[in-house]
Amino acid sequence: MVISRHRQFALTLLGVYPLITVLLYLVLPFTQGWPIWAVTLVVAPLMVSIMVYFLIPTILARFRRVLLVPPRK
Repeated sequence: MVISRHRQFALTLLGVYPLITVLLYLVLPFTQGWPIWAVTLVVAPLMVSIMVYFLIPTILARFRRVLLVPPRK
């Protein structure tokens, strides 16, 4: 069995969009007036950490049946 990258992309996007929105709502009040590169410098490590240690492992564990595609013959 092979993991469908299209399905993994869709499921990851469904998890990342609300996550980045919440992170921005939390960070932006403390970073008003900062240049965009500085705000990104704060948000990116948080986002990547949450994705690597929580979001992607959760998606792979809970949606394994959806992600797996039988090999072509």
